[in-house]
Amino acid sequence: MKNVIRKEYELVVVGGGLSGMCAAIAAARHGIKVALIQNRPVLGGNNSSEIRMHVCGASLMARRPDARETGLIEEIQEINRARNLNHSWSIYDTVLWEVTRFQEGLDLYMNAHMTEVHVEDGAIRSIRAEQLTTEKVFEFTGTLFVEATGDGTLGALAGAEYMSGREGKDVFGEKFAPDQSDNYTMGNTLMFKAVDVGHPVPFEKPFWANTYTEEDLRFRDHKQISSGYWWIELGGVELNALTDREEIRDELLRALYGVWDHIKNGGDHGADTWDLDWVQFLCGTRESRRLLGDYVLIQKDLLGPTRFEDAVAYGGWSIDLHAVRGLRNSDEEGATQHLKAYTPKEVFSIPYRCLYSKNIPNLFLAGRAISVSHVAFGATRQIAQCALVGQAVGTAAAMALHRNVLPRDVMGFIGELQQALLKDDCYIPGVKNADPTDLARAAAVTCSSHVAGGEGANVINGWARRIGADENAWISDQPPEGQWLSLDLGKQVRAREVRLTFDPDLSHEIKISISKGTLARQIPGIPATLVKDYRLELLSGETVVHQIEIEGNYLRHRVHTLPEAVSCDRVKLTVLGTRGDEQARVFEVRVY
Repeated sequence: MKNVIRKEYELVVVGGGLSGMCAAIAAARHGIKVALIQNRPVLGGNNSSEIRMHVCGASLMARRPDARETGLIEEIQEINRARNLNHSWSIYDTVLWEVTRFQEGLDLYMNAHMTEVHVEDGAIRSIRAEQLTTEKVFEFTGTLFVEATGDGTLGALAGAEYMSGREGKDVFGEKFAPDQSDNYTMGNTLMFKAVDVGHPVPFEKPFWANTYTEEDLRFRDHKQISSGYWWIELGGVELNALTDREEIRDELLRALYGVWDHIKNGGDHGADTWDLDWVQFLCGTRESRRLLGDYVLIQKDLLGPTRFEDAVAYGGWSIDLHAVRGLRNSDEEGATQHLKAYTPKEVFSIPYRCLYSKNIPNLFLAGRAISVSHVAFGATRQIAQCALVGQAVGTAAAMALHRNVLPRDVMGFIGELQQALLKDDCYIPGVKNADPTDLARAAAVTCSSHVAGGEGANVINGWARRIGADENAWISDQPPEGQWLSLDLGKQVRAREVRLTFDPDLSHEIKISISKGTLARQIPGIPATLVKDYRLELLSGETVVHQIEIEGNYLRHRVHTLPEAVSCDRVKLTVLGTRGDEQARVFEVRVY
């Protein structure tokens, strides 16, 4: 019998995908003692080197302008862009590990697989996990828990109510739902990467691989051969996407190598000099369980969209519903995401009531397993949107713990949660900065120069991104070097923190990807619109009482916490250089 190592935390997050990571980091940054339990050797889930699915979300692969998600997911992508210009997935794994492992207040447990959940009086009291690399057995006691496993495993073991399969039209009145409810889920996928080695490379199909003809793949686009394909998808019908995952993996390997054989040997696909470089071996899972919250997000909420008073995150991906039986269904296209009717005309809100369990009072929901219908899940399951939900959950958990209340009780101060998320650079449609502690909101703003629509006062108008035709930023009309922005606070204040939000061009992607086409759409390097070098001064009258100079910035959101409070009546930002843009651009300045 192994000795059990007991650990106590305020918040225990199970699942180290981007949603669980963002939940854990957000809670820790708000002063909570957090454990993050991950059963894999790397972080990131579907966005890790094991699966290599790139981050998708509301921007619709850069087709919707100014929609890229900010907050922690943006911070992580910016760090990776600065460190990892050659798009190495191993380096990306390290970035994800670094931002988590060295976060104060957060303890990371890798290779730790949850085996038991202890429930008492209807609430989770502890979980048990075995660390495969050390043979240690841990028992994690917590006040609150976060379900971020992707499969809803923690919730299911705890007895949380959940849904699986497809709800029929009669359940939620959804046009895109099937006529009758069934048990079908979207399937699992294995991806590959191929490289052009510059000389002919033969390929001999393994004896166990499938055979495909052009007729078999007539609804599966395979013109681009450098990486592929999300439509190598199986499970969810004859095989359960969760419980049959090992068998599905084997079937997917047969399918993947069969597809590659078709590309190499089944006609002229321009693949003579191409060779397989990497084959995914851990299934990328789309759908299994969806846990029930106090509200279930449905189709009309996305396509309306519904503007929820308790909105804490947003999405914008199409209602991406895949063909039943995946690749075994050769008579229809792999997904409906290309249809205009399935794409929200504008970003939709995700309400807080979808992010905690209906019947387990101390359980938050994050990632793929939030409270949504099967149809709505087609849009909410995208990685960037899961990350936003994670940050919202982590921030809410910190608030709940500081007030000694349960997740559902946070609804009583939802406005405070929304303002905390905005302060941490999350965007919530229709919600602007109304933080009463932000001293900059009442400031008189002047600047060295500005373009029409890019006035200095925009940095305190409450919106920290371009929305439609509104720039919501100070934009100089002169070259950026030496351009300045001044906030007269109107009185002497004790300032402890200044927050700056710059422009990283939220209309273009900066994500890592195995897709040659996706990378080709990106602008190389760190976004030119970002302020690179700047000087921040706090002044009392004409006297500088505190000064900070930053060189080489690559982040959108910079938080400058002063060693001690400083008495001042003015804050001045001087831009000394950008990443290449010919104008200085600043979205927001906050003073606390």
